[in-house]
Amino acid sequence: MISWDERYSASGYFYGTEPNEFLLERCSVIPPSAEVLCLGEGEGRNAVFLAGRGYRVVALDQSRVGLDKAQQLAAAKGVKIATLEANLEHYRIEPDRWDGIVSIWCHLPRSLRASVHAQVLAGLAPGGIFLLESYAPAQITYGTGGPKELDLLPSVADLRQELEGLDLVHAVERERAVHEGRGHTGLSAVVQIIACKRR
Repeated sequence: MISWDERYSASGYFYGTEPNEFLLERCSVIPPSAEVLCLGEGEGRNAVFLAGRGYRVVALDQSRVGLDKAQQLAAAKGVKIATLEANLEHYRIEPDRWDGIVSIWCHLPRSLRASVHAQVLAGLAPGGIFLLESYAPAQITYGTGGPKELDLLPSVADLRQELEGLDLVHAVERERAVHEGRGHTGLSAVVQIIACKRR
């Protein structure tokens, strides 16, 4: 299997340089000028977009190659982001720290995902927002991007359980066209979550 460093070493940006559509449409739910942690941020397109909207952003990823390209993209767009090289298997989200946490296509094995989402609950400050878009289990039949293992594809029911303790403002599985670079190309089955930590 190709490593993330290898994937991001290719010319251009594998998932493009424009933000995820769900994030673009719904990012205003995160408080203005907030501190935002982007999980599995790769080459930085979503972090750079948020920085351009006035958020203070930390892009976390296990790939140094991806994060270096994220900084290059930020410089090209005239914004600043912080980057953090870390594997979510070992990284611990600081409690009560973040006004917003964003997870876009951050597909993790079920057990690790549950652990990370427990940390998301703890890591959000009161009133903080968690925004997620992921491929859903039905994506296995589409062949338009994302993992090929069901263990990596959460359903709304899975996420409701893992995020118990947050108020789910938006929680849907739906079909939509996803066109994001070479990596995501076509009609897809996705799950979308917006959740808020009680004050």
